[in-house]
Amino acid sequence: MDEYSKVTPEIISALKNILPEKYVLHGDKEQLEPFSHDEISEKKYSHFPEVVVRPRTADEIAEIMKLANREKIPVTPRGGGTGLSGGAVPIHGGIVLFIDRMNSILEIDTENMVAVVEPGVITNDINTAAAEHGLWFAGYPMSFQSCFIGGNVSENAGGGKAVKYGVTGRYILGLEMVTPEGEIVKLGGKLVKNVTGYDLIKLLVGSEGTLGIFTKIIVKLLPMPGKVVDLLVSFKDTASAIRMVPVIMTRAKVIPAAVEYMDLLSVQTACEYLDEKLPYEGSGALLLIELDGNSETALEEEYEAIGELCMENGALDVFVADTRAKQEKIWNVRRNIAEAFKAVSPDQSAEDITVPIACIPDVMPVLDKLSEEFDIQVPCYGHAADGNLHVTLVRNPDQTIEQWEAVLPKALEKLYEATAKLGGVISGEHGIGHKRKQYLHYSLDETSIELMKRIKRAFDPNNILNPGKIFDL
Repeated sequence: MDEYSKVTPEIISALKNILPEKYVLHGDKEQLEPFSHDEISEKKYSHFPEVVVRPRTADEIAEIMKLANREKIPVTPRGGGTGLSGGAVPIHGGIVLFIDRMNSILEIDTENMVAVVEPGVITNDINTAAAEHGLWFAGYPMSFQSCFIGGNVSENAGGGKAVKYGVTGRYILGLEMVTPEGEIVKLGGKLVKNVTGYDLIKLLVGSEGTLGIFTKIIVKLLPMPGKVVDLLVSFKDTASAIRMVPVIMTRAKVIPAAVEYMDLLSVQTACEYLDEKLPYEGSGALLLIELDGNSETALEEEYEAIGELCMENGALDVFVADTRAKQEKIWNVRRNIAEAFKAVSPDQSAEDITVPIACIPDVMPVLDKLSEEFDIQVPCYGHAADGNLHVTLVRNPDQTIEQWEAVLPKALEKLYEATAKLGGVISGEHGIGHKRKQYLHYSLDETSIELMKRIKRAFDPNNILNPGKIFDL
């Protein structure tokens, strides 16, 4: 374990020489509390920082990192705090570097179809600005109204449309970043092709804030689809819905923009939370299928073909949402499932395993067995068409906290072990952080982990940048 220095009054004074005093937060526990956790509900993953700094420029971040590296003080970068892995939690104390003031959209370059943004921009704001030019950022995640683009890049976040459009990393063409030793580095640019040297951009995307701090991001934009149609398809049970997912793409010969799976418990819980109604009566699970394009005729042919295929394969009903109001109603329920379960039970573990698409049906018996063996609820929903399922382990009300804390690690071990046997990994979106690092061996062999540790040491010799995340050195 690395030995780190404490933040002394002298360090606070030095930070105030770099930033205006009001942007150096310390000494007030209430003020520091929001930075002690992310969206994980379990208190055991929380840890208070000693000081929070809010820089505005890359030069200020560089000076902060030079100071921290020299004094061996841990620094934890933080975006919107919407993570689910403890990745932005300062588990060794030290400095939290909050990027909220770096929130400018510097350029929407329509000729090159890119946006140049700072890391503290709310992801949805990029699409709002790009939409004025008929463009959009297709790699956004489900929490796009509250997350920062810097955090999305750090986690290589993905969302409902990844099956057709891919995740965040596909759209990152250039980065400016500050290294753990305080150097400012510029990578890539407004370039579609670039094989000049090692692809450091792809290495940094998804590195969970352990290798550098992003200060400028060049995001690739796409022309916005002219037409969108959503189908809400109900099935009698989970098995019928899940078996349909690979069939849609292999037999309909259509790649939907999204295929979201929701079990009955997830839909009911979200509808009750929102005081909303969806046509799910008599069903056990639903698929939310989105299609987009520019030809209304072609789109109609596609959704009719998929609807007929679903009915032939056991669907109970196909509801067509062809207006913005209907679509938003359905997607609002899907986006709020996680929040709904938090309201029902704060004692839960939100996971996001990923398996090969053809193996999706094989996951469901595993979840049933976990629920029965450990007397817990295991609702499941997620981005079924890319194999990314949000499996949430939830404490039953009649279970004591002591019982829950005893069974949860065992349930996670069995979930990850089964996922690995199916050729899957323990996280497709949320990242490893410090919540899942003890389970990393289920997805990566010892040599792969050691190679990653060598890369970390090369970038960060003193291990001060977001230490204790992904793995321990």
